[in-house]
Amino acid sequence: TEDSIQSLTPLEFTRLRPGVYCGSTEYSTQLLIEIVSNAIDEFKAGHGDTIKVNITKDNVIIVEDNGQGFIPNAMREDGKTILEASFGVLNTSGKYDDDGVYEGTALGLNGIGSKLATYLSHWLEVITHRGGKYEHIWFKEGEFVKRECGDWNNKDNPSGTLVQWQPSEEFFTHTEVNLNTIKQLFKVLVCLCPGLTINLSHNGKDVISFVSKDGLNDLVTDIAKDNEILSNRLKIQYEQGRNKLDFILTYTDKYALNMVSYVNTGETDSGPHITQIKTLITREFNKFFRDKKWLKEKDENLSGDDIQEGMLIVFNITAPNISYDAQTKS
Repeated sequence: TEDSIQSLTPLEFTRLRPGVYCGSTEYSTQLLIEIVSNAIDEFKAGHGDTIKVNITKDNVIIVEDNGQGFIPNAMREDGKTILEASFGVLNTSGKYDDDGVYEGTALGLNGIGSKLATYLSHWLEVITHRGGKYEHIWFKEGEFVKRECGDWNNKDNPSGTLVQWQPSEEFFTHTEVNLNTIKQLFKVLVCLCPGLTINLSHNGKDVISFVSKDGLNDLVTDIAKDNEILSNRLKIQYEQGRNKLDFILTYTDKYALNMVSYVNTGETDSGPHITQIKTLITREFNKFFRDKKWLKEKDENLSGDDIQEGMLIVFNITAPNISYDAQTKS
């Protein structure tokens, strides 16, 4: 009938099918990941070195960074400020343009993440400040409520953004954040972003401070533990324009290959980058073995399985124009 076909607003659709953008809805963890990802992008763009995450007893989540902040009270043609649109209008982002401040290499690239926290929470507040001004906005059940603007006089905290929200039980089996997942993520993020500090407080308990002194090496050491059988890791740090590769290869006494792959600091589980690295390593090993005459002309090439036994590889690729499977960057 004429009533069979429906058109939903972005807010209605996201609340009806949260898994489309959120992936698993067992916990509200993805909302925190999305907001922290924005703060990570600020750090990568050269703004801010500390991210504070506080999870309260009432399951309110607070994320504060000391990045550049949004321009307070900057009005758009539709009557919304830049800040309101960034948290309330789907597909609004400062990260579409490869020539923009984030150079097309941001983890947040679809203009969706911060809106998830707005749409799937009972309420969300944002305070941003820079240039001596601030803007404070409120949302309730995904809808904009009000705005407050004024002067910001804290010279010790000249710019940054604070986001806080309370996930709704309507969309998650457990509205809590999976703490183990978040701790592991923060441990990884500081290794991929040397110089960044993430401070986590849960239920008013002592702050856990995540920081890395030796970047990717710290992550490899954590993964390998006591199983590493080489003392001279292969380390590659390559940079060509906006394309960068931070890469470490070593061997453990395990039987299988363990390849831990990140693109723009987001973990990936498959893709042409992984296939290419395996192919290149197999090619180079065989070339090396033949140059050394350890493989004779009549000998078959070593297979990928031969070479990859016990191999541990951890790498992070930074590159523009990345295409992911979904909002969860899988």
